[in-house]
Amino acid sequence: MQALSKYSIMDSIKKLIPGCSVMPYISGFDRDQLMCCSWDSFVDKESIARIIDAFVNSLDISRYGVKPVSVEGRPAYDPKSLYKLYIYGSRKGIRSSRKLAESCRVNLEVKWMLGGVEPDFRTISDFRKNNIDSLKEIFHEFNRRLSGAVEWGFSSVDGTKIQANNSKDNNFTKNKLDDRIKWLNGHTDEYLRILNEMDKQEEADEIPGELTREDLEAKLKEAQERLARYEGYQKFMEETGVSQLSITDADAKLMKNKNGFAVAYNPQTAVDSETHLIRDFQMTNQVTDHGLLESTMEEVKKAEPEKIVEVVADKGYEDTEDMVSCLENGIIPHVITDDGKDGYEIEIPYEKAEADLTSTGPEELKKALHAGQIPKAYASVIQDMKVETVRRKVVDEKPEKSSVYGSQEEMLEKAGKGYFVRDPERNLVYCPAGEILRQKCIKKNGNIRYANKNACKHCQNRNKCYKGKGEWKEIDFTKDQLQKPCKDWLKAEGNEPEETKSKEKWHYEKKKVVKFFLKPDREKTNQRMCLSEHPFGTIKRAMGATYFLLKGIRKVAGEFALFCLGYNLERAKNLLGFQKMMELMEQA
Repeated sequence: MQALSKYSIMDSIKKLIPGCSVMPYISGFDRDQLMCCSWDSFVDKESIARIIDAFVNSLDISRYGVKPVSVEGRPAYDPKSLYKLYIYGSRKGIRSSRKLAESCRVNLEVKWMLGGVEPDFRTISDFRKNNIDSLKEIFHEFNRRLSGAVEWGFSSVDGTKIQANNSKDNNFTKNKLDDRIKWLNGHTDEYLRILNEMDKQEEADEIPGELTREDLEAKLKEAQERLARYEGYQKFMEETGVSQLSITDADAKLMKNKNGFAVAYNPQTAVDSETHLIRDFQMTNQVTDHGLLESTMEEVKKAEPEKIVEVVADKGYEDTEDMVSCLENGIIPHVITDDGKDGYEIEIPYEKAEADLTSTGPEELKKALHAGQIPKAYASVIQDMKVETVRRKVVDEKPEKSSVYGSQEEMLEKAGKGYFVRDPERNLVYCPAGEILRQKCIKKNGNIRYANKNACKHCQNRNKCYKGKGEWKEIDFTKDQLQKPCKDWLKAEGNEPEETKSKEKWHYEKKKVVKFFLKPDREKTNQRMCLSEHPFGTIKRAMGATYFLLKGIRKVAGEFALFCLGYNLERAKNLLGFQKMMELMEQA
């Protein structure tokens, strides 16, 4: 007998029973049916919500500065409930206070953690605002509980750009303000010219298709208001010496990333090599990573004071002073070198001292290094240490840092003759074409580099000034130099350059220094990308944290602490298992 399929059986039933409708789908429950069950049955037995609940319940929140609850009036919400809400939201990509408030009403896991309470979005937002500093401390407490169950390895430090709550239109550099002020001055002059012509011609403002007097006066007023605002920004930047000005979030900076430029922050993370957990982080608004290695590893070292810790980093952290600071504090820096180099030649001042070479304490390590002795802990990375006597240039007298010309007009007049003239009071340079070059950076040798990209790109005298391969000219001044000749410009005009070197008095002085060769471990540096990039990718893609909601570096640091805690929660659960995590989280 031939076997019948389930579909042929259904067809037979339909023929036998008229009006019968049998569908090959899984049927759902009846919405009108009454249920008798516990809230605990709605939450999966190994849900991340149970780990968060156990962790927060065991916290002593009085240690984190949570304000005491008032005994009068309406009862307040339990602070632990709001901590649970924020930690859960950071892991699940639910970040805004309004979405968190909605989750309290519709999300079964949130309802289970909070016991069914439904705080509104303002209560949720105000709690984060009032307790933002405690979030990093809670992140450290979570890592402390894990430390007994995991074996830490070396750390990998790296930074990433995360967009701030500030648009590029509301971020100003000095060059950007110069361009906008110049553009607005041109438009203001044009509006005034047209209005003057209208005054001379009767009924000119009634010509069809032309702007009326009212339109022109409105545009002129708007341009003048913007001009006054930008000039105020420019004056503030020159008085305070800041290189950038962000209107919405004052701490955010314009930074270069893989997609161009964005107003962002540059958080630094230290990721463990054995567990891939984030051991610590540092929130910065520094455009580059130079000099951030030791400060990022500071808390990691404090957690293991008797141990020498190791850290790997990319070429962006190549700063010898920062590396020396690491070595002095018991941190071995493995910074990737340029192709063809095996390490870094480092020079530090000599200080005679008797040091314990077997000690790993920062004081003894610093003594040994400056005395020209290799501590045993650094025997594998420091080579060829020696004490030498060298001659160094010492300046006796420096000329006063004031302009050689009395006014801006005199400086522009001198610049027009074929010179770059520096105004040290305003920290800018006038070029021969009359444009303003602003400070771009300070080089390692102390020289100040000036440039103006937009002015060079549209300069009509470009061929008389710059014939390089780049799109714009960059010029370096020492701190005491006030003018430099533009040789191509002077040659085109048939003039000889004047003597422009600063007249400073100096002499040579002998002093002792310690020189040594720092050789990074290539096996460790080769693992860097696999360690640092993975947490950043998870935070940005899986958790949706590609931008910050809060403003100010202090609040942004608290927000990033939630990102790191959310990442570590899931990573630790996958690493240790649910039961082990519950045991660790319940420990006070």
